[in-house]
Amino acid sequence: MSNNKDIINLLKTSKGQLEGIIKMMDNNRYCVDVSKQILAVQALLKKANLKLLDNHIRTCVTEAINEGKGDEKITEIIDIINKYAK
Repeated sequence: MSNNKDIINLLKTSKGQLEGIIKMMDNNRYCVDVSKQILAVQALLKKANLKLLDNHIRTCVTEAINEGKGDEKITEIIDIINKYAK
């Protein structure tokens, strides 16, 4: 997975920001400031997920299609989009 390092870095950054948000809550920081940080973490997680799915489509799904077995992999992607990407 060529993007693995990028994805891990995004996830680690998200983790660090999430830990910071917990500290903000412990310190009773202003709600809007906390909300902005939550949105920033969500954006990082979305970016990591899109990179992961992009890589999956370019590797696993493409390989399955070339082997004539793409329907299951395509259905998995569609299910993820329908369930979580709304």
